[in-house]
Amino acid sequence: MERRMISAGFVEDALASVRRAGLPVAPLLTRAGIPAAVGASVSAEQYGALWREIARALDDEYFGMGARPMRAGSFAMLCQAILHAATLEQALRRALRFLRLVLDAPHGRLVVEDGLARIVLEDEGPARSAFAYRTFWVIVHGITCWLVGRRIPLRGVDFRAPRPAHGPDYRLFFGAPVRFSQPASVLAFDAAFLRLPARRDEKALAEFLRRAPANILVRYRHDAGLAARVRAHLRAVPPAAWPGMREIAARLRLSELTLRRRLKAEGRTYRDIKEEARRSLALEWLAAGGRGVGEIAAELGFSEPSAFHRAFRKWTGKSPGAYRRQPG
Repeated sequence: MERRMISAGFVEDALASVRRAGLPVAPLLTRAGIPAAVGASVSAEQYGALWREIARALDDEYFGMGARPMRAGSFAMLCQAILHAATLEQALRRALRFLRLVLDAPHGRLVVEDGLARIVLEDEGPARSAFAYRTFWVIVHGITCWLVGRRIPLRGVDFRAPRPAHGPDYRLFFGAPVRFSQPASVLAFDAAFLRLPARRDEKALAEFLRRAPANILVRYRHDAGLAARVRAHLRAVPPAAWPGMREIAARLRLSELTLRRRLKAEGRTYRDIKEEARRSLALEWLAAGGRGVGEIAAELGFSEPSAFHRAFRKWTGKSPGAYRRQPG
């Protein structure tokens, strides 16, 4: 599996479940190979290891965020429940029934209409965190993509929860338009994918479980689309030298119109991708130390430090200095 990165915001979300239970986080981070001061993205393998450590500590593979705990071993049983489904639709319906039995809430129902398949989460009472709903989507989307042997591109993801401070990480992860503070949490994709046949057997499942959950975090995430290729080009050069839309289109051997159209289909714009890349670099450089805030602002292409401060507050809700001083 290719090495992919999971944002520090999602690491902190996972650790919050441990802190709510009154347990120390340092031993879990150590066993997962993650520095105590989590200031930058971690590998999918590290995050997967942390997920397993938290599941053992809490005896809950859902981070303590469901109405009932998802006891250790539930994920493996979920995979067994869908393994011999004939189609993606049958597998999804089995998965949603299983998760309702295990978690009680949130639980999902599959709605198919107007060419769209929508998984709508039913969840009475106050909205759970965006991370709780994201984790549900990661589990369901990840195992069903594995079952059919291909990524199922998403059309949109809605969250009942308000936008978290690291909201851009959600759009980057799902590769689709993401909305917060919606009436219901909904994940949507083209209904035609429901007809895809299941392609896995017991031997494949054993290998899959050996590497889970790191493999469901990234193997079928939005990391092979056009936006990812644009990000790769941006990361190869300093931000001050980032090309304009026409030049990046030429580098990708596309017309500018085609690039805009295909990014729009992925729910992205070139401007969004550049802002997310700047945010990622800012977090990495602040966490690494060695550069002053003014120097980082200049290297990221901001005309003056005050503009960088405003942008950073928009991204994280904190000033660069406060972010750098926060404990791990």
